[in-house]
Amino acid sequence: MMRRLFLVAGAVSALLAQSGSPVFRSNVHLVEVYATVFDHKGNYLDGLDVHSFEVLDDGKPQPIVSFESSQVEFSCAVLLDTTGSMSLALPALKNAVLRLIDVFRDEDSLAIYGFNTSVQVLQDFTHDKQALRSAVLRARPGGETALYDALTETAQVIGKRNGKKNMVVFTDGEDNSSVLNVTAALSRIKKLGIPVYTIAEGDAVRSGALSRTLKEISSLSGGVAYTVKKTQDIDTVFAAISEDMKHGYMLTFRAPEAHGFLWRKIQLVVNDPKDCRVRYREGYLP
Repeated sequence: MMRRLFLVAGAVSALLAQSGSPVFRSNVHLVEVYATVFDHKGNYLDGLDVHSFEVLDDGKPQPIVSFESSQVEFSCAVLLDTTGSMSLALPALKNAVLRLIDVFRDEDSLAIYGFNTSVQVLQDFTHDKQALRSAVLRARPGGETALYDALTETAQVIGKRNGKKNMVVFTDGEDNSSVLNVTAALSRIKKLGIPVYTIAEGDAVRSGALSRTLKEISSLSGGVAYTVKKTQDIDTVFAAISEDMKHGYMLTFRAPEAHGFLWRKIQLVVNDPKDCRVRYREGYLP
């Protein structure tokens, strides 16, 4: 029976080829580029359209195949450090996330994740703000820190969603239990290219190596890295992040055929008469 099925499938393919009907083979790699544009005074520059941008892949211009403006809704994953060391900071963190939920638009989708030695889905993506609030309040501290595993696992989940995406990561400690090392985590974040906003607090601020890693993650992805010196500053940082997310653009282009897996540099040009600055991911891995 199985042999007959293979023969039928082969015959159908042959007939399609002879008749000139299209046989689709998808091997296209679409690259998402998130951009935040500022004018010469540092204010967000909204209202740009697809004709305002030009994207180059290793110096060669590429057609933009899709475009989403700064006004379009987006998905955001909030990844919270819920390890044992968070006992003192967790109440302030919860309050900040609750206020973050309130300022998001009704059309935006949020998800709340917690992590210690593993990732817990406290609330999957939803528009239901009450469900999100309840999820935040359920978070309890405990366990060690598998930051790099949690980062990559959550980024891979959100990477499957359509449209604009962002990720917020809060941690107060250095990784001490991940399977992945920092190099592997950085490589996977590079591939996904989702803007990651990192927030370091406590031991994460005092660790020079971790601070540099978090800054690199944000820089490579087109996000922003923050540090919190005092617990009461968490709320201010979350407010800045929520404001920044509202002004992001997303452009998509087809990656040209590449040989090997070398890093490819992205250059984004804004064709605007005003003097402006653009923040975006630096490149991608094919």
